[in-house]
Amino acid sequence: MKFERVDDKTIRCFISNEELEDYQIDYKDFVLRSEKAREVVRDIITQATEVVGYKPPKFAFDMSIMMMPDQGLLLTFSESDPLMDKDNGRLMEYLKEMKNALAKATENQANGKAQENGENPENAKPAQPEMGIFEFESLGTVMELASAVPANLRVHSELYRMNDKYYLYLHKGAAAYQRYSKLCIQAMEFGTIYGAEEQKYLYLCEHGECLIAEYALRKLHLEKKPSAKKPRKKA
Repeated sequence: MKFERVDDKTIRCFISNEELEDYQIDYKDFVLRSEKAREVVRDIITQATEVVGYKPPKFAFDMSIMMMPDQGLLLTFSESDPLMDKDNGRLMEYLKEMKNALAKATENQANGKAQENGENPENAKPAQPEMGIFEFESLGTVMELASAVPANLRVHSELYRMNDKYYLYLHKGAAAYQRYSKLCIQAMEFGTIYGAEEQKYLYLCEHGECLIAEYALRKLHLEKKPSAKKPRKKA
């Protein structure tokens, strides 16, 4: 591992692919905050204390994750004030907005199907949400997300640009719902939730510029990979 002291409250830690293999851990474990990831983080904090004199915060810290294709992961640790944690506050707002929007959309959908089948709408079960739109500050951030997901991903994705920001539309498509949910979690690690309503998607289609109309993540994933070098012909 390589450590870099940014300031009194922030450090960076680079973990190579070889070290990730030794730990038997990958990017997804950090994103999903698995128990294995927590153990590795504790080990990182211990080493950082010895190597760069890092003093863990008394309350909590924020950890950002950046995937470096073909190299490893770059983790940044910074102190988090539980009373002034604006990022967590914004995250809770996004999750609340997404939950409310999805609940409204899926409730209307379930009620409509119940009425078509002659059933009581009150007994209708809400459908699982199958779409969401995520906002990113730069195209590079979207590409970092794309590099972290498999190339054969079956989730439908479209990429838009509007007001100097980038928007990724995700629809479950033919993917398993569990895989779609994990992708949404990953998307929120890199960006923020813009909305989960059909109206916002239609607004984006009308006012935004469509950059990739289909398989956006798959195409960006392949774009991120270096092209294979052609063997030289012998003279």
